[in-house]
Amino acid sequence: MKVRTYEAIVEQGEIKLPEAVKLPEHAKVYIVVPGVEDLPPSMIHTPHLLRPEQAADFAMDIVEGEDAAVR
Repeated sequence: MKVRTYEAIVEQGEIKLPEAVKLPEHAKVYIVVPGVEDLPPSMIHTPHLLRPEQAADFAMDIVEGEDAAVR
């Protein structure tokens, strides 16, 4: 695979290459950002019961009205 490197800047979230650089439409590119600290992936923790035996206290009945639409 042949590789070419160009220096660009980011302006308002868009990568701006020098005007002289012409890339073919749908060209696959790889972005390398120097000097940026690698952040750990975000995790969203789901709630859990302190006492699992209380799960029945949170049971819900689903009641569907007569005018509920089927989609």
